[in-house]
Amino acid sequence: MTGRLASCGRQTAWCVAAALLWTATAMPAAAAMPPANEWNFQVALDGTPIGEHRFRLSAPAAQERVLTSEARFAVKLLGLVVYRYRHDARELWRDGCLEAITAETQDDGKVNKVDLRFPAPGSATPPAEGMPACTLSFAYWNPAIRSQTQLLNAQTGKIDAVQVVRQGEGTLDVRGETVAAVRWRITGLPHPIDLWYAADGAWIGLDSTVGSGRRLSYRLK
Repeated sequence: MTGRLASCGRQTAWCVAAALLWTATAMPAAAAMPPANEWNFQVALDGTPIGEHRFRLSAPAAQERVLTSEARFAVKLLGLVVYRYRHDARELWRDGCLEAITAETQDDGKVNKVDLRFPAPGSATPPAEGMPACTLSFAYWNPAIRSQTQLLNAQTGKIDAVQVVRQGEGTLDVRGETVAAVRWRITGLPHPIDLWYAADGAWIGLDSTVGSGRRLSYRLK
């Protein structure tokens, strides 16, 4: 035995106490998970449709959720495709925390894969260095992200430091109607993200910028 493992061998009582302390402090109360749902967004760049991003949330058990998502974008210039983007992800959530994620992103030919597992909060295994005890991704459908300061980027597999702040009320054109909506902003990223929610809390839109200031928009279909 070496290092910390050897130390535990000599100081069993201390290690047991430390493990119990980790369990008591790291394990959050089980968060109520959103119900099963589906979201199908039309995606536009500077007002021009470029594709869709679909999300499907299933509920195999009371405190378990499985989120699958797929995005397909194609930007055209003079009728020719000049940029393609494809993203597929599967997330397993339990008791309000991300338990596993697999994702593959093809960003104009560049491929990036993510395959991560996370210990359950309160387990004997602490999270990896730099990871929170309860990891959340950029799960726009989950109200719990509004209180987070760290979110997992499904495209890179890395933790991003963020601030999520309510910006106020407004309106959004969705499905041919103008609806009252509340806007939340995620900052700390190269490009801030504005999220729109209906009065009942349903996620209905997203706005951000990409590249040289071009406007990327999601609107619920």
